[in-house]
Amino acid sequence: MPIDSKYPELRRRRFRQIPVRMLVPNVITLLAICAGLTAIRLSTEGRMELAVAAIVFAAALDGIDGRIARLIKGQSKFGAELDSLADFVNFGVAPGLILYFWQLHDLGNGGWIAAMVFAISGGLRLARFNASIDDPNKPAFAANYFTGVPAPAGAITVLLPVYLGFLGVTTPPATLTAFYTLLIAFLMVSRLPVFSGKTMRMRVPPEMLLPVFVSVVFFIALLVSYPWHILSAGSVLYLISLPWGWKTYRDHARAAEAIVPAEASTSPTPPPSYPGVTDADHDDRPTRLN
Repeated sequence: MPIDSKYPELRRRRFRQIPVRMLVPNVITLLAICAGLTAIRLSTEGRMELAVAAIVFAAALDGIDGRIARLIKGQSKFGAELDSLADFVNFGVAPGLILYFWQLHDLGNGGWIAAMVFAISGGLRLARFNASIDDPNKPAFAANYFTGVPAPAGAITVLLPVYLGFLGVTTPPATLTAFYTLLIAFLMVSRLPVFSGKTMRMRVPPEMLLPVFVSVVFFIALLVSYPWHILSAGSVLYLISLPWGWKTYRDHARAAEAIVPAEASTSPTPPPSYPGVTDADHDDRPTRLN
């Protein structure tokens, strides 16, 4: 709009330039969304192996976009909201549809309900996570734990029947797959403390640098060569580790509860109050009473 000469203080609004470092994490998140949408398309076409591979690729991108944002100081409110939307598509909608087109459609409406409940649970899980980020009542040790199974882990774990089918293992009945899907959905929206490892120090001693590189390359080679074996074993181990996370959370909670009474018992007791005596007379209060 032209500038009115009567109001010279009005100027055309200009958008502030955005640094490239703010765009890099968002581009990675957009690539993850593309992977999730591609997984949905591949599942409708019956190419289940490629669809599952796309979900795994989206999970890998989800694991690095936040770390890269913190590394290059590219965090933004827009990026956080975009990441939540990407997680809902990639780890809620896409796995549910893969399971439905793979086997749950044999149950008709029951299979669709199981897939839909899983997708909705993923969305509720993400909404609760965003709402509780700035919770002032959260204890310090709780920062190292998720509340419920996180969406990426839930998406990888819920596809365990598909991995077993790719390995040639006897395909479980559709009813069992539906109950397993509902179980993972329940774990996602539950209050179960799940160890996250966010507060762990990620520093590597110099003498361990080469062994760490070799281990990472070895794991990636195993994942590429034997993807369904690694994903099956990882899903089972993750489910087995959930009680351990709950136990360690309870230990921290009991320790925190024990510290509070101890601090209360060691705090100085206030001096006794005497009727009719002011605070200014506190020092010579016994003399006055005598």
